[in-house]
Amino acid sequence: MSSAMRLLLAVAFALLLTAEAHASCICRCVDGEMQPLCDSSIDLPPICPLTACAVVPPSVKPIQPLGIPPPGTSQCSQRQVLNPNTRQYEWRSVCD
Repeated sequence: MSSAMRLLLAVAFALLLTAEAHASCICRCVDGEMQPLCDSSIDLPPICPLTACAVVPPSVKPIQPLGIPPPGTSQCSQRQVLNPNTRQYEWRSVCD
């Protein structure tokens, strides 16, 4: 193998290693408890650390939207999820 080909492969490999990773499951505070939230029902949820979550403020639960849950889930419900950017709870649809 020529040195130019080796250099090209080394650069390609280095670029793959430095590519930004996108996690499909993340740990977030949901209704005051740390829980995994996944993009897909086939993703393996991580074990979330036992960290303290902010107290959930009292709030009126929004009306549950009608619809069929995504494939691989049995039901969805409106839950309060802590937004790490604003540090405030927001109502989100969470599927089990």
